[in-house]
Amino acid sequence: MTASKSGALPATGGKHKRNRVPLEQRRRARRLILQALYQWLLSENDPLDIAAQFHADTHGKVDWEYFDALFLDIPKQIELLDQHLHPRLDRAPTALDPIEKAALYLGCYELANRIDVPYRVVINECVELAKVFGATDSHKYINGVLDKLVPELRAIEWAAKRQPQA
Repeated sequence: MTASKSGALPATGGKHKRNRVPLEQRRRARRLILQALYQWLLSENDPLDIAAQFHADTHGKVDWEYFDALFLDIPKQIELLDQHLHPRLDRAPTALDPIEKAALYLGCYELANRIDVPYRVVINECVELAKVFGATDSHKYINGVLDKLVPELRAIEWAAKRQPQA
């Protein structure tokens, strides 16, 4: 892979280009997505209204493009996300804490739709969010469920990581 004149490497995989937003802004976007999903799961309010509220109430730099793309699309894909998640749960989906559910939806969505983000980053970010917002050991549960999704949703990337290095 060769760098462009600007020195940046071209984006890899999928239809999403990495637009060189600082990682902290992407991390803040994920944190807000988790909170917005939590609010949506509890209130069932229109995601557009929730997004507008988050835009109005949040100060500081955030990757708003990422926030809007994911938060507004995840509710549209809940049935598909549930199809991926439910077989990997060790309890009824109704028994999940809303924070766990929001973290699993975020992670599953990113694994399925954002191949520009390495699967290990997706899992790590969701685990870190669960450590901050979830119950005592929910981060372990999030890690286990998302890890089980990788061979299905990121088969090529997963297989490449498992190949012995020459």
